[in-house]
Amino acid sequence: MLIVEQPTEIDWNALSIETIEEGIVLSVNKPYGWTSADVVRKIKFTLQQSRKIKKIKVGHAGTLDPLATGVLLICIGKATKTVEKFQAQEKTYITSIRLGATTSSYDLEKEIDQTYPYEHITQETIEKELNDMVGCQEQIPPQFSAKIINGTRVYKRARIGVHTILTPSIVEIYETSLVQYNLPDIVVQVRCSKGTYIRAFARDLGVALKSGAHLTNLVRIQSGVFHVSKAITIEQFEQLIYRDHSIR
Repeated sequence: MLIVEQPTEIDWNALSIETIEEGIVLSVNKPYGWTSADVVRKIKFTLQQSRKIKKIKVGHAGTLDPLATGVLLICIGKATKTVEKFQAQEKTYITSIRLGATTSSYDLEKEIDQTYPYEHITQETIEKELNDMVGCQEQIPPQFSAKIINGTRVYKRARIGVHTILTPSIVEIYETSLVQYNLPDIVVQVRCSKGTYIRAFARDLGVALKSGAHLTNLVRIQSGVFHVSKAITIEQFEQLIYRDHSIR
């Protein structure tokens, strides 16, 4: 199995079909507005078209929200058997959070549904609450999440107005830091375990600050050893995989 931390350094045209099928793990910088499944389909289609591969397994190790960008690990061929291993690795995010308002999706997918005072919040109180959020805890997933209940993704139910009772999950926040403070907007870095919803983290931070909160931006900067600075874009992948190939 080939683990590619910096995909742009690989000569993709030199890789045989056998090598691809044996398994590749690569880091993709997921575009804004794309689902994780969109990326999987694009990578799979590009490989099939460029290499005339009829069947190839492609999956991802750790869902990213459509409105998030950053590291999305793509497992190709036999590497799809290692998805759980890579999903289990810790993640690091940088997120922009707006205090004083909430949305039903906890991000910009939905409009503001309620506003709250935030003038009482100081840099010191934010840093204290961020510090208090470090450790193991129960976290209730967002209604707009990829959780599957009775065979249906929860976000699909939420988008038609159906509320789902969700069981809290045990997650761990390893480290938090306040990167920028400019009320009502703050930027926070979070290092956490698998299964942690940063949108839910923002929701809980808003509650702890006796206000409301929602995400305005989210970037997964690291997943295990894979860093966003080395991740490949969809455009770069297409250019590299199609180089010296006639099919486009």
